[in-house]
Amino acid sequence: MIRALHLKGLQQGSSPWTAPKDGESDSDAPVFSRLDHIEALTAGVYDTLVIGAGINGATSAAALSHAGARTAVVDCGDFGGCTSQNSSNLIWGGIKYLENLEFGLVRRLSLQRNELMRTYPSAIQEVRFFVAVQKSSRIPPAAMWLGSWLYWFFGNCHTNPPRIFSRKQLNKEISLLRSDRLRGGLCYSDARLVDGDARFVFNLLRKAVVAGAVVANYVRVADLHFSSDGVWDVTLEDAIGGSRFHARARTLVNAGGPFADQLNELADFDSDAHHVYSKGVHLIVDKILPADRVLAIFAEDGRMFFAIPFCGKTCIGTTDTQTTNPIVEVTDSDRQFILENINRHLDLEVPLTKADILAERCGVRPLVVSERDSLNAADWHKLSRKHKVEFDRSRNLVCVFGGKFTDCLEVGREVREKIGTCGLSLTQASWYGEPGASARSDTRARVQQAKETSEQAGQLPWGRLWRIYGELTGWIADRICADPILAEIVIPVEKISRAELECIRDTESVVKFEDFLRRRTSLAQTHSDRQLATLAGIKQAGQILFGDEAEYRYNEYFSPRVAVDSKN
Repeated sequence: MIRALHLKGLQQGSSPWTAPKDGESDSDAPVFSRLDHIEALTAGVYDTLVIGAGINGATSAAALSHAGARTAVVDCGDFGGCTSQNSSNLIWGGIKYLENLEFGLVRRLSLQRNELMRTYPSAIQEVRFFVAVQKSSRIPPAAMWLGSWLYWFFGNCHTNPPRIFSRKQLNKEISLLRSDRLRGGLCYSDARLVDGDARFVFNLLRKAVVAGAVVANYVRVADLHFSSDGVWDVTLEDAIGGSRFHARARTLVNAGGPFADQLNELADFDSDAHHVYSKGVHLIVDKILPADRVLAIFAEDGRMFFAIPFCGKTCIGTTDTQTTNPIVEVTDSDRQFILENINRHLDLEVPLTKADILAERCGVRPLVVSERDSLNAADWHKLSRKHKVEFDRSRNLVCVFGGKFTDCLEVGREVREKIGTCGLSLTQASWYGEPGASARSDTRARVQQAKETSEQAGQLPWGRLWRIYGELTGWIADRICADPILAEIVIPVEKISRAELECIRDTESVVKFEDFLRRRTSLAQTHSDRQLATLAGIKQAGQILFGDEAEYRYNEYFSPRVAVDSKN
């Protein structure tokens, strides 16, 4: 199946994936060359160029490429390397928006959550949220209870139903909760991205590439203009090699996330909408709660505050701070706010301190406002999280404002619909979701063959590999069958094998160590920099991923981080 899709892309002349030569197996098929993709950007006129490879760009590219559009995607950094790597990793219907009476938004988000859960049953899984209702809560328990049922009905009763708990019952479910503050509690369901947000983004981009899209990370837009022949001429720069070149496209999709306004200025697009920014921070610590539940409490500022399971650790947050700069960093006041709030509600033997922080997640939420809107501190937290897609029909320019993981499928559909009015003949082909039963069965058989070939293959985390790589799991299994030494586990803590590392190297355009540690895996989120620098197998992994550049890439990533870590 993979081989057929890659050959289709090559026949279209739009995707420089390397096809297998005569006599080679499918296991040699999906080889990704970043430089080949960069070279392909200059080949002819694309139907659409997507600028930005976060969640909005990835879903737009997948929808357009599978609809038949000759699609190119560029990002000035790595895929999913900005806002889309700093979310709460939740797919949720927006229960908090009930308080603002945004019933239509909650209904839409709940249905989209359901669709994502149905189409990504491995990668997106239901999780129970346990809400601790304090004696000082500003929302009466009865209102919360009724709201949780209303939320469940808005979602067509797709998840497990809500439950209400007495103080004693809630303490039994979450034993670390301080009972002296509790009135009781309840639980309801939403969903989470099991392997993280950046991995989900990359897998959508992989869908686009399989359909023939050309994608390139670390390629920035230097200039762009709409030429007299009705085509966008975009000057691009390779941030790694330094070369400049041109790409041409009939339509342009601005999926720049928090940088969309700057791109609109460059394109001379006077949009009605623009962004304001909310800074959000999460801290990751060793696991303090059960892995199958989220704790929801009310922070001292009255907002919902979560402790979320993430890759065997606990992710705590978030903050919601107004900022004017899309580039943000964690401050001591952010850390203090999060640590004080979690310590206030949990009866830990030793309260959490800065020394317990393994990693930090910090980014901005680009929130949509109209030029006509006025904004003040009183209504800041009431701003809607709706997305908006604007369209300059005269120049075939689409811009996505806002957006979140839960409504990513709707964004893709809207962008495809707008681009479809620009004289392109697009289809309604399926473009998202995990492989079906046939592919799963085929992969299972190939995995079984690998296990029979290599005893070490039986120790590999095939469930995780399927969640992350889908049909490429069969490619990994085939490689092990051909060379059993590839089943060797290189990074024991996550059971990452040589075969998996070669899959990442050959198919995922990893340019820097950070791409691998922060986005293709979650290693940089589950270990401190100091732990990671000496992690068993990390240098060997670098050799496999980067070859002769391994030492340079290792020092590029770790030298500044470990130096800072040693001072703290």
